[in-house]
Amino acid sequence: MVVDNLSFTAVFVEVPEGGYAAYVEEIPGANTQGETLDEARENLKEALQLVLETNKMLSQKDILKGTKSHKEPLLFSE
Repeated sequence: MVVDNLSFTAVFVEVPEGGYAAYVEEIPGANTQGETLDEARENLKEALQLVLETNKMLSQKDILKGTKSHKEPLLFSE
């Protein structure tokens, strides 16, 4: 998976118990936590990558058998 010139909105919420909860505003399911802001940021990058990779894998399993389909890269550039 190649993603260039694409950005997401990371939201970090300081929780009363300590640390941070974090999520990607545009991608449901991309959420995590961390003891520090830096840890939460790194964990969120990993969570986002896992969600995107899992969605790709699941979509490949769900392609209807016996139908014509066409796949191509969707490129993002400025």
